[in-house]
Amino acid sequence: MGSREVLGQAARLASSGLLLQVLFRLITFVLNAFILRFLSKEIVGIVNVRLTLLYSTTLFLAREAFRRACLSGAAKRDWSQTLSLLWLTVPLGVFWSLFLGWVWLQLLEVPDPHVVPHYGTGVVVFGFSAVVELLGEPFWVLAQAHMFVRLKVIAESLSVILKSVLTALLVLWLPHWGLYIFSLAQLSYTAVLVLCYVIYFAKVLGSPESAKQQALPVSSMTDLLPSMPRSRAFVNWEEAKLTWSFFKQSFLKQILTEGERYVMTFLNVLNFGDQGVYDIVNNLGSLVARLIFQPIEESFYIFFAKVLEREKDATLQKQEDVAVAAAVLESLLKLALLTGLTITVFGFAYSQLVLDIYGGAMLSSGSGPVLLRAYCLYVLLLAINGVTECFTFAAMSKEEVDRYNFTMLALSSSFLMLSYVLTRWCGSVGFILANCFNMGIRITQSLYFIHRYYQKSPHRPLAGLFLSPVLLGTFALSGGITAISEVFLCCEWGWLARLAHIAVGALCLGVTLGTAFLTETKLIHFLRTQLGMPKLADKTT
Repeated sequence: MGSREVLGQAARLASSGLLLQVLFRLITFVLNAFILRFLSKEIVGIVNVRLTLLYSTTLFLAREAFRRACLSGAAKRDWSQTLSLLWLTVPLGVFWSLFLGWVWLQLLEVPDPHVVPHYGTGVVVFGFSAVVELLGEPFWVLAQAHMFVRLKVIAESLSVILKSVLTALLVLWLPHWGLYIFSLAQLSYTAVLVLCYVIYFAKVLGSPESAKQQALPVSSMTDLLPSMPRSRAFVNWEEAKLTWSFFKQSFLKQILTEGERYVMTFLNVLNFGDQGVYDIVNNLGSLVARLIFQPIEESFYIFFAKVLEREKDATLQKQEDVAVAAAVLESLLKLALLTGLTITVFGFAYSQLVLDIYGGAMLSSGSGPVLLRAYCLYVLLLAINGVTECFTFAAMSKEEVDRYNFTMLALSSSFLMLSYVLTRWCGSVGFILANCFNMGIRITQSLYFIHRYYQKSPHRPLAGLFLSPVLLGTFALSGGITAISEVFLCCEWGWLARLAHIAVGALCLGVTLGTAFLTETKLIHFLRTQLGMPKLADKTT
């Protein structure tokens, strides 16, 4: 398959993934906006930081390494041994949920029961829900290995929608239940998620004529259960060793992913109310990153990994593929830069208004607007880092990946220390500043690798990080106008003034996008050919 065909597949995958993400995130986003108006920020902090961290840490420790090991290579693996290995996640989950539950109840600060009722029940139920989710792990891995994409989308979307709707109804009808509400919703989420996978496989395996049933390495539901074969080992010991290796590697990822929550939970740098506000702003600010940047990053990583050859210099590879990869990288960098700059420039003037509309005075007063403005700058760095690391990880040799992992270890340690220092110094915004520093170092490393990779070739994909002076001037002018508009029109002068402020922003945004359309012709051509052609192709087939 040629590089351009692979590029078309990656673009179609990015487009479909983006649409699905937008649809289900929008449902959750709207329901959460409703829920926030009936809750104290302390309850939000306990649920979104403390209890969610318990749930995610239990799942990570019990299953992350198993997933990576059991989905790596080995097309001719013995699935009975693999499934037996995966069932070990359940007793591991029981152990970690009990141990971490004891830590959460006995060693960490317990909230005031008058402000946050039923904290103990919340810890028990969130830990138990993690164990329930682990019961579906063999089904999930089997589905992923055989590319049952629709099953994953349906199962996760149904679970998220049910959880959000149930939470909203209970908050509206029984707000005095406190953490009972979120405990019940969390348990329903994991139960529905597991049931979707179980019911699907029961249906497929119960239909012998099904093409999917014939492609599966199991023929009945009992084959999915752990077995003790007489002629071979209970598990594949090579997979077991690989699982341990992945556990050590992925532990670093967990620290980087949940580092802020660990600092908040174990070092008590913020009270529960500030934790709640920070988490809401963090989720709101990262919405664009999850909806747009993540699907594009994942899809084009596949493109770069298939087009480029590891362990080979750019001059020693097929030059057509190297040229296509350079052109795509340049366009993706330009797209990330423009998207991030737009969010940063307009986000500064509209953060307070967005928070007031989304969560009311609980968010728009105090530290909320400052946090969201800082996060807008962080989104710009996230966008650039997503594209640069997408290419870097696809083109690096094994030795370079090992060196990069060592650097990431140092970064994770410095990030945790910097988070603690900056948070003590300037409050919750210190977490975002620490993230910006961390992301800046990662971007610098990736840019250096890309520069060296194309140094001996005629291609210069890093030109995508340079904008025309006219467009930069338009961004600066729009930022100034919207900042003045915020001072005089937002947010204490009523809805007419707010609408006028929105109109000013819409006008400035239109002028900015129009300027980008006229000056960045290469990017517009890329978007039309690669993100527009797949849709036409789908219609004609």
